[in-house]
Amino acid sequence: MERPKIKGHLKLLILSLLEEEPIHGYAIMQKLSERFGIPHPSAGAIYPILASLKRSGLIEVAGEGKREKKTYRITKKGLEYLELHEDELHEAIMRAEVFKEFAELGGREVGRALHMVLESLPELNGEQKEELSRVMKEFAKKVKLILLGGELSERD
Repeated sequence: MERPKIKGHLKLLILSLLEEEPIHGYAIMQKLSERFGIPHPSAGAIYPILASLKRSGLIEVAGEGKREKKTYRITKKGLEYLELHEDELHEAIMRAEVFKEFAELGGREVGRALHMVLESLPELNGEQKEELSRVMKEFAKKVKLILLGGELSERD
């Protein structure tokens, strides 16, 4: 399975959120996380996309809310863009939903653990490395068994 391309689809996901109602940047980040499971979308990722969408005429600033937060809304051109890219939007939503479910099944914990392994590997002794190897091979075997719904051969 290829890695989800959520970042490449953020523009469409943001436009779909703005199709519902005008909202500010921070609320966009929250909704991306809550609805689509995108882990901690940062201001550094979202605001440049908003600026690009605005330059392209797909969104506009609807006004300034509390504490001078800009509220964005989709334009007619943005709605037409969404309609034109409807298949891509559905793919982006499907991928985001799969990613969200994967994370809820423990995918984030697995990712964090693997990150810790990569960070710690140079400091580990031979015994720790052997145990990690055993655990990771057993984990991979169990995952394959679940996915294949049967028995694994000796080579797996």
